[in-house]
Amino acid sequence: MTITFVGHGYVGLVTASVFADLGNIVWVIGHTKEKIENLKKGILPIYEPGLEEIVKRNVKAKRLLFTLDYKKPIEGSSVVFIAVGTPSASSGEADLSTVFEVAKKIGENLTHYTVVITKSTVPVGTNKKVKDIISKVKSKKVNFDIASSPEFLREGQAISDTLHPDRIIIGAESKKAQDLLIELHRPIDGNVVKTNIETAEMIKYASNAFLATKISFANAIAFLSEATGANGPDVLKAVGLDKRVGQAFLDCGAGFGGSCFPKDVKALIVIARENGYDFTLLKDVESINEEARIRIVEKARKLLGGKVENKTIGILGLAFKPDTDDMRYAPSITIINKLQSMGAKIKAYDPIAITNARKLLKDVEFVQNAYAAAKDSDLLILVTEWNEFRQLDLKKMKNIMENPILLDGRNIYDPAEMRQMGFTYVGVGR
Repeated sequence: MTITFVGHGYVGLVTASVFADLGNIVWVIGHTKEKIENLKKGILPIYEPGLEEIVKRNVKAKRLLFTLDYKKPIEGSSVVFIAVGTPSASSGEADLSTVFEVAKKIGENLTHYTVVITKSTVPVGTNKKVKDIISKVKSKKVNFDIASSPEFLREGQAISDTLHPDRIIIGAESKKAQDLLIELHRPIDGNVVKTNIETAEMIKYASNAFLATKISFANAIAFLSEATGANGPDVLKAVGLDKRVGQAFLDCGAGFGGSCFPKDVKALIVIARENGYDFTLLKDVESINEEARIRIVEKARKLLGGKVENKTIGILGLAFKPDTDDMRYAPSITIINKLQSMGAKIKAYDPIAITNARKLLKDVEFVQNAYAAAKDSDLLILVTEWNEFRQLDLKKMKNIMENPILLDGRNIYDPAEMRQMGFTYVGVGR
């Protein structure tokens, strides 16, 4: 099958590459000449483990094609995916301007029956607006259907999640469109959920909001555990062993970030408000997440005797999670900015995300490894739980620090072992 993706971010590029690897001819339409030319050479605008190899393999096989042009790809495609960004507007609602611009261009280039399917995360009712936009600009002789198939990719595991998803959501307005999309997804190992378009649109928001709620619940339990003398991680581990609950996303720490959870929680709050419902639960999820970041800053201040000014603080991990270079809504940004406003000097290291971090963080000394971040520091804060941080020579770290104080924002170290080595150690919820 020949298909087209409009958009080459995490969702568009990963999904397009996997479909090409499964034997389809896949066009990817972008809007930046430099990025498209780089992609043709196998130079990626994002970091995702294993993706570069898949892109290069399918570019070489001429199954994965990159272009700025809409005409040729859409003329030859049975399915066109919209996979562009829907960032939060200042009001919290999803900014759909790019989705609608792309819909118009797709409509102008339709020449035969095509299924236009939205992969982007969009509020309920968006696909109907997409349909209206396309209907106004397309040739009267051309028929099309719209559909919705939200993605559930975890950055760092996106290829596996594309090939082996928990579920494949297909929201379509006709059986013809539904059957075509089921056929396209047949090689992918996942439970197919067939539904109407509105339900498909809501599923993504509901899923992300629930996972964000689990994280904020875990942090709320951590706050309470610290106040009562309970061990938060042990509490949460025991709760997660209940099969009705599950352990995933039930870890306390510095809070959630990334391209999905923060903006989707905000958007669902707005969607609820516009439909007459005050989603107070999700408002609290947001508040707890912000509090988790601020509590890291407050712990740092207390560990330094209440005085942060002119202290050197090393930061381990900048990306919002391991195995990605994504800095969107990363907890490290809030933590570093707050510490700097109190007069701290910041040294920071991340295995992948430093290039993106430079664009967002000012007056930070970016260093080349964890030991450089620790050297002569008065305090070390672990913000992102990269695997390489689990294997550090902690005795070396202790010896090169000005003061061997470690604030573990992800609870990856054993408190007893850290204290035995001579660290002043504090985790979250412990």
